[in-house]
Amino acid sequence: MAVVGSRSPSPYGEAQARRFARVLAEAGVVIVSGYARGIDQCAHRAALDAGGRTIAVLGNGVARPWPECELEPRILERGVFLSEREPEEPPRPHHFPLRNRLISALSQAVLVVEAAHASGSLITARWAADQGREVFALPGRVDHPMSRGCHRLLREGARLVEDPEEILVEVGLHAGGSDPAARTERMPDTALLAQLRGETLSADELARRTRQPLTSVIVELVEAEMSGRVARTPGGLFRLLDRS
Repeated sequence: MAVVGSRSPSPYGEAQARRFARVLAEAGVVIVSGYARGIDQCAHRAALDAGGRTIAVLGNGVARPWPECELEPRILERGVFLSEREPEEPPRPHHFPLRNRLISALSQAVLVVEAAHASGSLITARWAADQGREVFALPGRVDHPMSRGCHRLLREGARLVEDPEEILVEVGLHAGGSDPAARTERMPDTALLAQLRGETLSADELARRTRQPLTSVIVELVEAEMSGRVARTPGGLFRLLDRS
């Protein structure tokens, strides 16, 4: 689940980002966001505080996550930094709108907590709609500039949401927490993961075998790694974990 929003949120926006990310993480949902100051970092932090996992999608290389933040060692321990840029590449303005398409692609749905009328979070919502993802928006005060982006999305057909349990129902989970390992055992292997039975393969090899785009393969591998279905081995190879 992607949780995104303003870099300059109100106290209300920060509180709601923490509330939604915490409840979703407690239910076993991986929280995806862009590591930016404001709502993004609130969502990452709340997921980690709840004992959950998180994916931080960067607009620069993973060797130097930007902006500098005390969350870096925690994400390295219980999450992952993800980027399509070269490891040492610095952040550049045009990277971030493209980065947003990865945030939505990794997620089953996108929640916009607080956003200005022309916020980058609206770009994420547009990518989500194009990719067939559900878009949720949190209403705010009508006289606050950080509410205008969410209200704009609601006028355009986003789902109004007031409570994280509403999202859990939509994605097929129940509030109050659930066992991610148990859900993983009930999930059949996809065609891509079936290629890893008895083998250790790279993303490139899996893309060739399944005739899927490399980007799609990487997204599925990251999701499977975060859910405990595959493990990454030295050399960038992947193996299927024993689910017995």
